[in-house]
Amino acid sequence: MTTSLNADLSQPLPQPQTAFDRRLAGMILDPRDLPFLHLILGCLAVATLGVGLFFSGPWVWYLAPLYWAVVFLGFEDRFILMLHCTSHRQLFRPEHRRLNHVIPWVIGPFFGETPETYFVHHMGMHHPENNLADDLSSTMRYRRDRLSHWLHYLFSFLSVGPALLAVYHWRKHNKKMLQRMLAGELSFYAVVAVLLAINWQATLVVFVIPVLLVRTLMMAGNWAQHAFVDASDPANPYKNSLTCINTRYNRRCFNDGYHIHHHVKPRCHWTEYPTEFESNKDEYGRQDAIVFDGIDFFQVWALLMAGQWKSLAKRFVQLPGAPVRDEAAIIAFLQSRVAPIAPSGSAVAQ
Repeated sequence: MTTSLNADLSQPLPQPQTAFDRRLAGMILDPRDLPFLHLILGCLAVATLGVGLFFSGPWVWYLAPLYWAVVFLGFEDRFILMLHCTSHRQLFRPEHRRLNHVIPWVIGPFFGETPETYFVHHMGMHHPENNLADDLSSTMRYRRDRLSHWLHYLFSFLSVGPALLAVYHWRKHNKKMLQRMLAGELSFYAVVAVLLAINWQATLVVFVIPVLLVRTLMMAGNWAQHAFVDASDPANPYKNSLTCINTRYNRRCFNDGYHIHHHVKPRCHWTEYPTEFESNKDEYGRQDAIVFDGIDFFQVWALLMAGQWKSLAKRFVQLPGAPVRDEAAIIAFLQSRVAPIAPSGSAVAQ
């Protein structure tokens, strides 16, 4: 159990520092999103490296590890969370609205994201269904501390996830969402098919392998975000999600760790999450929400898969108004939230 200060609160609000910044800020709806424009420019530079691999001849496999290091260690996490934030809140002003397509259509394929699929899955399906039975990425029916269950979850998504998403929107009569997804998926794979015929090695390195890696990472993240679910109240965001505070991940990735409030108020601006949490700790405590200090979603996932309950308990935040628990009680509480849940909302007997 931890009570350390939340360093996420020390993040300065983004401010234009140069004339170039001020010009960029004038193009977007919220000046606080200026870091996204800097990131877009960086991602475009990385994309040019990806294009360059198509002209690298026999060197492509030697250059691939360096390219992946730049993509995945330097930009991938921040790109995904920029895509997330700009899916919830449009980035560019109406007079520049066509530039909103740059992130999903131009940059996204270089970072393992097929155009439009993230938006259609996240905005059109995940948030409306809220990890309940009709959510195609729901964690409820799985034992969420079992690697075998996560592997089933992952391979189900990799093999039939997009097809099920298309069927979901067809059944819901979400014609626009279905059209967006099909346009993005079919365009991506048509281009990939052509590029495979031209240079299959570079195509695998730049486009195919990143899609598989990114979808794996995203399913690990979603698993952790919705690992601890109260079977008696699975629709309550305070009891079907978790929040991770005081992490490098938050300070690097636009406060993505504040997942509980993200489901309470999806359009909350990313700069507001730490203050909201500090201002509403009593509500989190009243709801007996699960909050971890100093670890992010991927670390939570790894600790769950390794059965490291004591490590999770040490990072568990004692919230005001929540029951006071010792280490053994915290572990029992966490373990009670990872049992499979039937669609009716009752825990499945183990």
